[in-house]
Amino acid sequence: MSSPTSAVHAPSSPLIVAAPPTAPLPAPEALVDVLNRLADPNVVGADKMNLVEGATLESADNLDKFTAALRDNGYLPMTFAANNIAWSDKNPSNVMATISVKTSQAKNRNFTFPMEFTPSQGGWQLSRRTAEMLLALGNSPAPSPAPAPSPTPPG
Repeated sequence: MSSPTSAVHAPSSPLIVAAPPTAPLPAPEALVDVLNRLADPNVVGADKMNLVEGATLESADNLDKFTAALRDNGYLPMTFAANNIAWSDKNPSNVMATISVKTSQAKNRNFTFPMEFTPSQGGWQLSRRTAEMLLALGNSPAPSPAPAPSPTPPG
């Protein structure tokens, strides 16, 4: 018979929680401005790269496609409102906001979406995580390889 095993417990240590920044939360207009510029069809994707955390030249093309899709599907013009702005509990220097969106699309005129923003060069930009959910930046699936043809039996 084997002897019973005893559970090994690691010594408990106090949970360290990062304190939110002491800086004031951004004004709703600062976050809305980021979204207005992202949705603006008159601003090319290359000029929107500073609006998204970690954006690359490939992102610029996706930003252009996103704006074209908004326009082509009747969503533009759009208006945004930022509510419930609070420091992020996951990334203490970031803020979370509930964004209310009003579109010109009759079937999907109003909706809300939680978005995360990160500080950048004295302003704010959309977090990479939020951008990937909204804009599919760098998140496109790789094309699947075509199946190999079946070998033809010799005949």
